[in-house]
Amino acid sequence: MSERIKKISQLQDSIEILDILGTGDPEIKGIVYDSRHVDKDFAFFALKGVHVDGHDYLDEAIELGASVVVYSDEKMERKPGPYYIRVKDTRKALSPFSAAFYDYPSKEMTVIGVTGTDGKSTTVSFIQQLIEMEGEKCGYLSTVSYKAGDEEVSNPFRQSTPEAPEIQRLMRDMVDKEMEYAVIEATSHGLSPKNNRLGDVEFDAAVFTNLTHEHLEFHGTFEQYREDKCQLFRMLSDRFTDEELFFGVVNRDDPSADFFIEAAGEVPIYLYSMKNKEADLYADSFDAGVDGTTFLLHTPGEKKELTLNIPALVNVENLLAAMTVSAEVLGIDTMDLVPHVPKLKGVKGRMTRVAGKQPFDVVVDYAHSPGSFEKVLPALKALTEGKMIVVFGSAGERDVEKRSDQGEIAADYGEILILTDEDPRLEDPMAILEDIAFGVNDKVRDESLFLIPDRRKALKKALDMAEEGDLVVALGKGHESSIIYSDGPHPWNEQAVLEELLRERGY
Repeated sequence: MSERIKKISQLQDSIEILDILGTGDPEIKGIVYDSRHVDKDFAFFALKGVHVDGHDYLDEAIELGASVVVYSDEKMERKPGPYYIRVKDTRKALSPFSAAFYDYPSKEMTVIGVTGTDGKSTTVSFIQQLIEMEGEKCGYLSTVSYKAGDEEVSNPFRQSTPEAPEIQRLMRDMVDKEMEYAVIEATSHGLSPKNNRLGDVEFDAAVFTNLTHEHLEFHGTFEQYREDKCQLFRMLSDRFTDEELFFGVVNRDDPSADFFIEAAGEVPIYLYSMKNKEADLYADSFDAGVDGTTFLLHTPGEKKELTLNIPALVNVENLLAAMTVSAEVLGIDTMDLVPHVPKLKGVKGRMTRVAGKQPFDVVVDYAHSPGSFEKVLPALKALTEGKMIVVFGSAGERDVEKRSDQGEIAADYGEILILTDEDPRLEDPMAILEDIAFGVNDKVRDESLFLIPDRRKALKKALDMAEEGDLVVALGKGHESSIIYSDGPHPWNEQAVLEELLRERGY
C-alpha cells in the first residue's frame, strides 16, 4: 500500500472537537494509540484503558514525532510543538477519524458482519470461502486471521475486533486489491458504543450465530451484552433503504433470536435452523463422524444431501449461516452452493485433530465460554469410544461468573478434567482454577480432577493418562500464539506443543 498523507484540515471535521491548540495545517501519515508505534507526522490518540492511560505517554509520543495529539483530559499540560485536539472521548473519536483518513473504504464494498458468542470465526471463514469459490474476490477479518490481499495472515492483534485504525486500514487494503466483498467478525467489544471500533464501518448484511454467557466483566449484565451484540443489526436498520441491499441472517434456534430480529427494524431477515422446518434454510437427518457430517439440507422448495468434511454439528450450524448470507449477497440460489461444501476447509484451532500414531485421539479447539462448551463437548463425547480427558482454563481479568459454569459443563461430559492456565494476566493462576473447580461436583482431586497451572505440564499429564480409544481435548487456546501472564505474553502454540509431546512418547 502506498504512503497515505492527509492534512488535519481534511480530517478534523469528522469528529466533535472541544478545543484546539495549534497552528498551521500539519500532515498526518498514520494513526496510532500506542506511543511505541508513533513515527514522524503521526496522529496519536490518548486512550484510557483498564491498566494504562495514553495521556501518561504524551511526552514519549511527541518525542517520537507525533504531529497531532488527540486527548480528552482538560487538565493535561500541553507542550509546544504538536497540534492539540481535545475531544470528549478519544475512543469514540478514533473510529470516524480513522474512517476519514482511509477514505471510508466500507462504502466501496459489500460488507458482511458476523456476531454472536461462538462460531464467528468459522462462519466468517465459510462465507469468505464460498464467495471466492463463486469467483468473486473477498477479504475478511476474524479472531484467527485476515486476508486483505493475496495471502491469509495470522491475526496479530490479540483482539478479535481490533481498534478502528487497523480495521479501516485493512479494509482500504481490500479495496486497493479490488475486493468487492469483506466479511468482518463483529465482537461485542467492537460493537459496543463504549469502544466504537466498528462505529464507522457501513455494513450491508449482518449474521447472528448464538448468544451465551460471556464478557460480563466488560458489559456488566447479560442483557447489556445482548444489547451490544444487537448493535450490528441496529446499524443496518439505521441505514436501511428499499433501494439498497440490506438484510440480516439469524439463527432461529437461539433463545435471543427475536431480539436481533427486532433490532433490525424493517430490514429483511432470513432464518436458518436445525430444529424449525419453517426456516429459510433447514438441516436434519445428521450422520456425524470424526471426519465430518452428512445431512439433508432443505429450502422451501428443495432438499439435497451433502457432506461437510469438518466434525461436529456446531459446524453444520455455522455452515447454514454462511450459505444463507453468501447466496443472498451473490444473488444466487442457496442450493447452487452445495457443490462447494465438501471443499470447505476448517479454521486453525477449531476442532483441529492433532495427527500422530497414538492409539487415542487428540483435538484442539478454541471453545472458552459455557455456550461453546455445551456445543463442543457433547459432540466430541458422542464420537469417543473410551473416556474423554478435558484440558482447559479460564481467562484472568475476564468474566468471573462463567468459570464455575465451565467446570460444571465439562464435568458432565469429561471423565477426567485437567484445569490449567489460559491467560491469567494479573490474577493468581491457581485462584482462577479454584473458581472453575467450584463448579465441579463429581470429580475427585488428583484422581479425576487435576489443577496444574503450567499448561505444558497439564497437556503432558493428559497424554500420560490417555489410553486406547480415549480422547484428549484441549480447549481455550486454539489458534492463539501466546499465554498472557502478569509479566506479559509468553509464546505458545497449542498444536505444536501437543505434537512435540506426542513425539517424545514415540508417536
